Amino acid sequence: MTNETRDLIKQTTELKGVSGFEHEVRDFMREHMTPYVDDIQLDGLGGIFGIKQSEKQDAPKLMVAAHMDEVGFMVSSITSKGLFKVLPLGGWNPYVVSAQRFVIQTAKGHYPVVSSSIPPHLLKGKESSGVSIDSILFDGGFESKEEAESFGVRPGDPIVPDVETIEMANGKTFLGKAWDNRYGVTLVLELLKKLQNETLPNTLIAGANVQEEVGLRGTKGAVVKFRPDAFVAVDCSPANDLNGDKEAFGRLGDGFLLRIQDPGMILSKEMKEFILDTAESNNIPYQYFVSKGGTDAVAAHQMNEGIPSAVIGVPARYIHTHQSLFRMDDYEAAKEMVYQFVKAFDQSVLDTLKQF
Repeated sequence: MTNETRDLIKQTTELKGVSGFEHEVRDFMREHMTPYVDDIQLDGLGGIFGIKQSEKQDAPKLMVAAHMDEVGFMVSSITSKGLFKVLPLGGWNPYVVSAQRFVIQTAKGHYPVVSSSIPPHLLKGKESSGVSIDSILFDGGFESKEEAESFGVRPGDPIVPDVETIEMANGKTFLGKAWDNRYGVTLVLELLKKLQNETLPNTLIAGANVQEEVGLRGTKGAVVKFRPDAFVAVDCSPANDLNGDKEAFGRLGDGFLLRIQDPGMILSKEMKEFILDTAESNNIPYQYFVSKGGTDAVAAHQMNEGIPSAVIGVPARYIHTHQSLFRMDDYEAAKEMVYQFVKAFDQSVLDTLKQF
């Protein structure tokens, strides 16, 4: 791993961008993609993509799509004491929400916030009850609703986890927020830079969608706009390797995730064979993955007249929390896989993917 990659990961994961409020991430991507593509285009919801045109006439169009958004919260109302009731943006385990630092983004500025919890002293003699997100208040230290409003706090303001990304002791592992899916954002940026002086047998449309975490919404407008012939989602999935089970799906250090099935998509025989052949020909480590959740490929592959689609992912522990733990060798494997996929994807590959 280069220092440049290390620095980029720290930058992308520390950006603030919950679903519907991806502005920081979009601006960062626009700045970093512009030198390496022929054009930058946005869809109507705010997804951003760099276009690298092929020199071949009528070359097939390949979309490589991350998503910019991370899980967080939105203010739903302000209490008389100046605390905030919230709505989750994306899936949260309520047991990991309390007593954590966040940032609220308002029209007047960004301010620190902490999620409420009850000390054990105040629980003595009381029956323990289950935790739910609607019972957790967010506290900005304000004395009243009026004071909170004077700082610009309003319902609809986003609340983002406040975390510094750090490298772990062994130099192989990172810990930070939003690797789901700043993994994909980082990969797209490094991919475009790596391809800057190369000609492609396809027109590459590489970037990131919005609002994936709240229902795979952003990719629909992007696919309609760009009409790709094939679609690759680059996304992060939950690792399930804590007990050392070698058969578990999502094991850190075992390579990129080849997602063969989730509730919304079955990987086609043709696409699976192409990815396997590419990975094995280039000695890229991989692992099969079955998921209980979906990615933007779920939406994309059903659109237009049907689009051959795949997910090239990485695993991370503890996703959809403040702290996700992930391995660099998995990221490097995924990055190389996407690079080789893009280099190989031409009309003959597309014809093979649609050879029913």
